[in-house]
Amino acid sequence: MSENKFLAIYNDLADNIQKGNYKTGELLPSEHDLADRYKSSRETIRKALNFLSQNGYIQKVRGKGSIVLDVGKYVFPVSGLISFKELATSTGKPWKTNAHELVLIKPDDYIQQQLNLKKNDEVWKSVRSREIDGEKIILDIDYIKKQFVPTITKDICEDSLYNYFENDLHLVISFAKKEITVEEATPEDKTYLNLKGLSHVVVVKNYVYLEDASLLQYTESRHRLDKFRFVDFARRERR
Repeated sequence: MSENKFLAIYNDLADNIQKGNYKTGELLPSEHDLADRYKSSRETIRKALNFLSQNGYIQKVRGKGSIVLDVGKYVFPVSGLISFKELATSTGKPWKTNAHELVLIKPDDYIQQQLNLKKNDEVWKSVRSREIDGEKIILDIDYIKKQFVPTITKDICEDSLYNYFENDLHLVISFAKKEITVEEATPEDKTYLNLKGLSHVVVVKNYVYLEDASLLQYTESRHRLDKFRFVDFARRERR
């Protein structure tokens, strides 16, 4: 079975569900019909459907089929390392990043601790709101070590920091550690996000490392909690 074939079918079905071509509560076509449509084996279709189920797109019901679930929330891949630009582009909806602040600062005690800095080290602080389909639903507060990133502009912040780091500065981003909490919305959240009366946000604290394990960036990514599904994929190892 081709791994690429399974993923292609999964991505196509997920895309059709997100676009509303398959409505919430409807049944997907049967495994037999999907195998004919995609010219693949039923085993490949079954694997794609299982992955759709694991990621919250469908509920498989014995004797009935695959029921489409409400996917009005954007999928945030917990275990992945993806930029907002990559995430937003995959939705097919209009998106925009608004750079509200970009300053070079001396870190306070908290940021020194998060980035393993000394008091006189300098960091870039960037504050950006992220907009999808006309709604500001993410507030990113980034702290980036100046020793790795000598200069940044607001234009870069409104495009993609990862693209700039990797393609212009030739930094090799290797891995990230993430911590997810639900916190009370701050005045900054209320200023820059369309919270629509919500009192809390989902905060993803992200520590980004280079290939030599140097810590490059600490980000607090503050999400409107009604707009995201935080998805991970785990495989149990035999012991």
